[in-house]
Amino acid sequence: MKMQWALIAGLVFALLTGIFAVINVDSVQVNLLFNTVRVPLILLILGCTLIGGIIVGSYGIYRQYRLQRENKRLHLRVAELEASAASATTSVSYDNMDSTRSAEPEHDHQLHNDSIQTQPKGNNTGTL
Repeated sequence: MKMQWALIAGLVFALLTGIFAVINVDSVQVNLLFNTVRVPLILLILGCTLIGGIIVGSYGIYRQYRLQRENKRLHLRVAELEASAASATTSVSYDNMDSTRSAEPEHDHQLHNDSIQTQPKGNNTGTL
């Protein structure tokens, strides 16, 4: 939608500039610092408008290029951070697994010793 408004505004500006240039067809004197020339005002208006359009267009292209380059750099940075976070998560989960494995045998051994000590000695059926 924003692009459509910009296109409409550009067309309106071009129409107004064209009308203004056609109305002013008289020849004018232009001082070029080193020489003075007489040029029809219509050419001067259209030439200045064209130069202004080229300057604004060049700046827009430069800005678009700079934004694309920054966007690419930020995408690479995000991918790098995601890879770093994924590797950190993987190593943390492996560390947790190792710590639980090392704790399990001691716990099982302790349970085994407790169960041996609490077992009744002798015949538990009540018969001789």
